[in-house]
Amino acid sequence: MRLATFTLPGILAALLAAFALPAVLAPSSALAYEFPYDPYPWCAVYSGDAGGASNCGFLTIEQCRETVSGIGGFCAPNQFYNPRGTAARAQKRAPR
Repeated sequence: MRLATFTLPGILAALLAAFALPAVLAPSSALAYEFPYDPYPWCAVYSGDAGGASNCGFLTIEQCRETVSGIGGFCAPNQFYNPRGTAARAQKRAPR
């Protein structure tokens, strides 16, 4: 059985790939949208068969209450609701 021989250029190429590849790929893992921003202030928290499921897509508490009436559940404030949008959007509007 023959042992593998390693050459200096081969080792350098492997080290370069091991360190350069993650450095190039790391900045590309961006989020789809900036956190925290959710334009809907109310969430429906369902009970019954859908116990624990939620839908945070309501502009008014009345919309939320109409949705859960008859199917069970309750309405709760959306913990991610931010009426002002992201900080980046606010900074873009400031200079006039």
